[in-house]
Amino acid sequence: MKIKKGDTVKIIAGNSKGKTGKVLQVLPKENKVVVEGIAVVSRHTKPSNAHPDGGIIKKEAAIDLSNVQYFDTKGNVSTKVGHKFVDGKKVRVAKKTGNVLDK
Repeated sequence: MKIKKGDTVKIIAGNSKGKTGKVLQVLPKENKVVVEGIAVVSRHTKPSNAHPDGGIIKKEAAIDLSNVQYFDTKGNVSTKVGHKFVDGKKVRVAKKTGNVLDK
């Protein structure tokens, strides 16, 4: 997977098309990601120790990985992600700008 937790992504398809957000969770087996503030769903919950009052709780749902694209904040552009070897290490690289994404 070329998208990792903490990356900023742009939504390229669906109801939230054009919005950007931070990746909170990556689900590689399902090929999905959870993005902050995107695909928010309402969940009706019973009272529990975590939520003593219960009620309606808003949370982000997972969206398909094919509907997001890496957003390079340095170049301020959405781009594909490639790989390159730098000092003997394989790092992720933004294809449009050439910026190294991994530290």
